[in-house]
Amino acid sequence: MSTDKPVLGWREWLSFPGIGIAAIKAKVDTGARTSCLHAYYVEPFERDGSHWVRFGIHPQQGDTSEEVHCEAPLKDRRVVRDSGGHEELRYVIETEMVIGEHRFTSEVTLTDRDTMKFRVLLGRTGIGEHYLVDPSKSYVQGRRKRKVKRGQRAVKS
Repeated sequence: MSTDKPVLGWREWLSFPGIGIAAIKAKVDTGARTSCLHAYYVEPFERDGSHWVRFGIHPQQGDTSEEVHCEAPLKDRRVVRDSGGHEELRYVIETEMVIGEHRFTSEVTLTDRDTMKFRVLLGRTGIGEHYLVDPSKSYVQGRRKRKVKRGQRAVKS
């Protein structure tokens, strides 16, 4: 079977330009429906009568000195069941993702992934019908150089 779909490995570098994340490692997980982003704090607030969330990210695993503070319109709150069967009510945003040369918008839930190996879990809705996944490969879409500066504050308006 021939296809023109780009291939993802089991882990890839991606970015979230709309919320100021220039480069972050993600685990590609076809078993997860929704993508998930590490947020060590999440604060809901209102702006001009709309619901928003403010959240902080440590983009590099094991390094809490680098912080990116983000704001995004709140899309939803949903109960999500993790791989261990535990349920958690999570905030959901919709944001732009870039993987390799491909740019798209996807829903992302926010949760504390501090104990996890990857700060991002790329689920089926993020993979969509746009990619094929080859679990024997890594970083098929290229490695990224980290561009976020320590202490940078990114705000989406």
